[in-house]
Amino acid sequence: QVQLVESGGGSVQAGGSLRLSCVASGSKYTSDCMGWFRQGPGKEREPVAHVHRDGRIIYRDSVKGRFTISRDNANNTLYLQMNSLKPEDTAVYYCAAWPSTSGYCMINRVSKDWGQGTQVTVSS
Repeated sequence: QVQLVESGGGSVQAGGSLRLSCVASGSKYTSDCMGWFRQGPGKEREPVAHVHRDGRIIYRDSVKGRFTISRDNANNTLYLQMNSLKPEDTAVYYCAAWPSTSGYCMINRVSKDWGQGTQVTVSS
């Protein structure tokens, strides 16, 4: 099992930036897939972006061009640079790690390890 600890959340005005970090520990192996999910008020948890350890990245459409995900495999750290933030980005952001399925990072029906979450609040 992997332990994940997020940091970097906070409150910003619309148009501002934040950088989230997630440090993974407790596992001998680097997780194939790492990603960020978020859960806004009254909403279900949704994927934001994820990255395979070989560098393949997927973003949800609403964050493309504004968010950048990256990972440092040597230090087991995942990042999410969030620019041009909007009020609709307000959510608790969770880091997750999980194994790949046939070389792909499947989102659904795959067991994941989760961090505790970090709050991001964007005011208009």
